Amino acid sequence: MGNNNNLVPGFNDERDDSLKINLEKLEEVENGLVIYLNGYIDTYNSSFFQKRIQKVVEAGFINLVFNCASLNYVSSTGIGSFTAFLKMIKPKGGDIVLLEIQPKVYEVFQLLGFSQFFNIKDSMQEASAFFKSVGTNVPSSDSIFPKIFSCPVCSKRLKATKSGRFRCSECKSILAIDPQGQVFLG
Repeated sequence: MGNNNNLVPGFNDERDDSLKINLEKLEEVENGLVIYLNGYIDTYNSSFFQKRIQKVVEAGFINLVFNCASLNYVSSTGIGSFTAFLKMIKPKGGDIVLLEIQPKVYEVFQLLGFSQFFNIKDSMQEASAFFKSVGTNVPSSDSIFPKIFSCPVCSKRLKATKSGRFRCSECKSILAIDPQGQVFLG
């Protein structure tokens, strides 16, 4: 894997030794980019991480595969960054796949209740297939709702009758559910 960070203008303007990021064009997916993460994401470097990915999205890449094979640790702040990316690209018609997540990193996603919000795949072939299938068989809203799901914060079982924003009856977190039935904080 070569360093193709010049795909995004100004991407290397800022560096952080705790998190190395390399980019690779995902040729078979329109506006696709593989983002190789090496190191860790925590409170101290999450701002750096978010600024780099903001540049990626501004450059027109909205179908993002985060290769997490060399990502050793993610704090709750780091997971918040991934959630922010979803909110950034979903309205543009994009999506995110997390690839090759190490078990201890996946455990953090699970403990915080976020594993159900992200498309987690084991191989690049699965990631590419995911992007190729998106939009080809979008279920109609009436087949999704009412939807029963768990609150990502407190795990309370909730029911949504339609897309929109609402508050968890247990922990009072504000949640949003899109027309495809995906649930987000916020």
